[in-house]
Amino acid sequence: MSFPVKKFLSYYKPYLNIFLVVLLCALITSSLTLLFPLLVRYVTKDVLEGNLSTAFDEVLWVGGVMLILVILQNIGNYFVDYKGHEIGARMESDMRSELFAHMQRLSFSFYDKQKTGQLMTRITNDLLLVSELYHHGPEDYVKYFVRFLGAFVILFFINAPLTIAVFCFLPVLGFFSLYFNKRLNRALMNNKERIGDVNAQVEDSLAGIRVVQSFANEDEEIRKFNRENARFLESRKGTYQAEAYFFNGTEAFIQLITITVVIFGTIQIMNASLDLPDLITFLLYIGFMVEPMQRLTHMSTQFQEGITGFQRFMEMMNLPPSIKNNAHAKTITSLRGHIEFKDVSFQYDRSLPPVFEQLSFRVSPGEYVAVVGPSGVGKTTLSSLIPRFYEVTDGGVYLDGKDVKDLDLSFLRNSIGTVQQDVYLFSGTVLDNIRYGYPEATDEDVISAAKQANAHEFIMKLPQGYQSEIGQRGVRLSGGQKQRLSIARVFLKNPPILILDEATSALDNESENIVKESLETLAEGRTTLVIAHRLSTIRNAERIVVLSKGRIVEEGTHETLLEREGPYSQLYSRQFQVQV
Repeated sequence: MSFPVKKFLSYYKPYLNIFLVVLLCALITSSLTLLFPLLVRYVTKDVLEGNLSTAFDEVLWVGGVMLILVILQNIGNYFVDYKGHEIGARMESDMRSELFAHMQRLSFSFYDKQKTGQLMTRITNDLLLVSELYHHGPEDYVKYFVRFLGAFVILFFINAPLTIAVFCFLPVLGFFSLYFNKRLNRALMNNKERIGDVNAQVEDSLAGIRVVQSFANEDEEIRKFNRENARFLESRKGTYQAEAYFFNGTEAFIQLITITVVIFGTIQIMNASLDLPDLITFLLYIGFMVEPMQRLTHMSTQFQEGITGFQRFMEMMNLPPSIKNNAHAKTITSLRGHIEFKDVSFQYDRSLPPVFEQLSFRVSPGEYVAVVGPSGVGKTTLSSLIPRFYEVTDGGVYLDGKDVKDLDLSFLRNSIGTVQQDVYLFSGTVLDNIRYGYPEATDEDVISAAKQANAHEFIMKLPQGYQSEIGQRGVRLSGGQKQRLSIARVFLKNPPILILDEATSALDNESENIVKESLETLAEGRTTLVIAHRLSTIRNAERIVVLSKGRIVEEGTHETLLEREGPYSQLYSRQFQVQV
């Protein structure tokens, strides 16, 4: 993948003025540093070899200049360090917000194939490394370039032959660095993949800790974690090996340069073409030439980590949402709730068999329709096509005669309320979770919705009532309580279309009866599509649609279908026998 330089640089734009000031300060402080060896040279060559009676005064004067330079340097370095890091943090925050917003728009089909831990790594760790490059990259390169170039020019005027001898080492060092940069890049990309796998394993195990412990499978989870952890360790070893070659190779070059200066400098002193103060100055400036080489390992690692982090960021940002508004998306002024499937075909992936083929049926406004069938027949998938969580492969889903592909996504999904079997509640209070259905709702609206969902009574028995913290995923509540909160959320949303996806199948009989009452109240006056597992819960449906092998095999009322003794009757009989 070619590196998107323009996009990379675009994140500097909002902070360009202050960033340029930071770079200017870095340039000035680096230039001031170059003055110290010249002042030392002045003292050793001019002051101490001149009139010693006035030498003390001149040394004091030079010391004062040095003190002023130190003060100026520290002020400049403080500004560069503080403001530079702040700019990097702001850019990181901007990118993280942009990436998270983009992830919110990606469809279910994307998340079906992803691990949460991997995505978390991209949002957190990767962007932290990018911010370090954004801040330290330009600053370090400016700082060390000024020192290197300034030292080279000064040394050239002090002694050109010795400077050229030192410079001959640099092209070899450049090729050496380029080779190991590529190795580091590959190793660091591998590291990011492996730490993402570790995060994914941790997230998976900890999120399912109750299941893990109920099956006494702690050792199995530890084994899986250790496997991913060992893979990460192996990837890190590869990185450290490349860094070790790079660092020690660089150190060897630096030592060769120092040896060259000492040997050739001594020979020139013996030949009277170089004096001792100039050799001392030369050795001091060699430090400025060598320092960028010493920092080369760190700078290269930082550069490669930042670049690979940005490449992974762009990898995600370049993924277009598979489901989005078309150019002329519209809304329906007064939605009645008429749903129609016209010759709908759907498959999750071209490598998989189709879930539906040429499926057609209608749901009239205000009608209560149940969809039943064996497990895995595609009942939930069918309901997911209406709000466009997945896109139909062929045919179309219509709402009040309008293809859902032509409707504004926010309008479409706000017009549909879904109550699922697997209720997801967010960390926070009861009030926050109900208000999620309509963020602008008042406290009174929330309480009214809770009462309609038969949830007010149990909420008031909680330690802080509506302000009670419910824990991650509502862990402090029972299944029936969580379900009633999710129903209250839909009451608050007040959509014209309702989808109940096996909303009571995981509840005990007592909780089911309470929730059923809430759902019946919620369904009044709304177009309702029920995905049913327990057939006893949909006896009163106005119409029951029976799915089998990707098509509708029969439909009618509960009594009519039982009389036909077809697929529905067989399903009902099997379930009844199991229950008995």
